[in-house]
Amino acid sequence: MLSEERLDEITRIVNERGSITNQELVQLIGASESTIRRDITALAEDNRIIRVHGGAMSVNSGVSMEDSDINARREQCGEEKKQIARYAASLINNNDLVYIDAGTTTEYMIDYITAMGATFVTNALSHAVQLAKRGFNVYIIGGQIKSITEAIIDSEAIISLTKYNFTKGFFGVNGISRDRGLTTPDVREADIKKFAMSRCTKKYVLCDSSKFNKISKATFAMPDEVTVITEKIPDNFRGYKIKEADEL
Repeated sequence: MLSEERLDEITRIVNERGSITNQELVQLIGASESTIRRDITALAEDNRIIRVHGGAMSVNSGVSMEDSDINARREQCGEEKKQIARYAASLINNNDLVYIDAGTTTEYMIDYITAMGATFVTNALSHAVQLAKRGFNVYIIGGQIKSITEAIIDSEAIISLTKYNFTKGFFGVNGISRDRGLTTPDVREADIKKFAMSRCTKKYVLCDSSKFNKISKATFAMPDEVTVITEKIPDNFRGYKIKEADEL
């Protein structure tokens, strides 16, 4: 393959997948890793792709490093989030001890939960209030309140979680990348998510399709460690544990 043809092919693959590692490109292109690294550097200098550690990202992939206001996020992909939330709520049974993470899609779940015998624990103020108003048995963990996301964070929150062994946990996410995993803008929130996941027998991540092939500041899990619930599975994520929300 000629140099320019190889550069075009790398660009095409990166744009198609959103992100890719050097090793994956070595296998797909058939060139050495040193050649792939040089090609990625050249393409990044031409602004055709974004060079990242160990690989490359599409210039069309979103990179979100800051949290947006929770009210603004409620308006984004509202119908898709409700579809995902309805499916997620159907997975809860009466005898479950459920962790519900802060987030707008997890918040939409509350309207669709019918298992009145389940017990809920959350790190979101708004979630706790809504669950209580609906008559559920609900606990809220302790810690510092982050106003922009209404999430409870810090080491006190992790200490609060040590007493629980959840049957199921439902988590929000800002971006999912094949090589960078599930990410969020706040390192402290990533720590809470990661620890809460470690206390769950079944782990579900609620993610509308706009968040695939995007990354944020802090990774809290990899795609093969959880079950992702979405309304549409991107082609480059087929093969992972992903459920489409219309599978009810």
